[in-house]
Amino acid sequence: MSRQILKFANSFMFYFNFIFVQNTDRIATTAAERYLLVYMIAVLVIITSLVILFFIVFQKRKNKLLLEKIKQKQAFEQEIVLAQTETQEQTLKNIGWELHDNVGQLLSFASMQLSILKMQVQDDVKEKFKDTTEALSQSLHEVRQLSRTLNNEVVLNIGFEKSISNELKRLQKMKFASAELKIIGDKIEFSNKKHEIIIFRILQEFLSNSVKYSEAENLSVTLNYTPEDLIITAEDDGIGFDVNTVKKGAGLLNMNSRANLVNASFELISQPNEGVKMVIKYPFD
Repeated sequence: MSRQILKFANSFMFYFNFIFVQNTDRIATTAAERYLLVYMIAVLVIITSLVILFFIVFQKRKNKLLLEKIKQKQAFEQEIVLAQTETQEQTLKNIGWELHDNVGQLLSFASMQLSILKMQVQDDVKEKFKDTTEALSQSLHEVRQLSRTLNNEVVLNIGFEKSISNELKRLQKMKFASAELKIIGDKIEFSNKKHEIIIFRILQEFLSNSVKYSEAENLSVTLNYTPEDLIITAEDDGIGFDVNTVKKGAGLLNMNSRANLVNASFELISQPNEGVKMVIKYPFD
């Protein structure tokens, strides 16, 4: 539509220029010709102004519709991510219950049976049960710790910082030389508990990736509380990777999507042989 109007305006201007050139070849000698010339100029100015005004209004409306479409798409994507997050949380909760109630009970039963068997053998044989007993007790402890971190109700009950501390202690026992939590500033509680869980899951995903891929010896997490934001920095000293060339897997995309869901900024920094650093900036407002 705007193209047709512009085409009409151009045609009108061409016609006007033709008449104007013809008129300038001879000086207007009558008042009527001068009035006609002024009239044509005024009409041209009015039509040109209207065309420009219509074009501006049309572009604004077009941009508004495009912006609304983009917002609707973003809202739809956020709804999908939220639904996936809630489904994952329920799945993790169910797994946590299974680990605590079923697997935990089986390990407890095995430990009890081993203790009974240990009392029925001679003293020289009892020493052979020592390593097995310790391994079984450690497995039971790890299962219970893992079941707690998978259950969001437990995470909320013991608190954000304590949950991170427990997770780091559990991972340190698995394979790391050190896994430290550092807190800067005065603690500010999350006003939205769902956001607290989502931020914890992002951090948990990073730590899980460090266990699987980093070959790191040390882990560290820093919580920096400011009046406006919570800045979370998690890093390892592993083999790292080139963030510009590595293929983005489900874990990385999931962390980024979850951060967007709570209006937090997400940044992953890494170079080969220089470890990996993750920075999350979560606004309290």
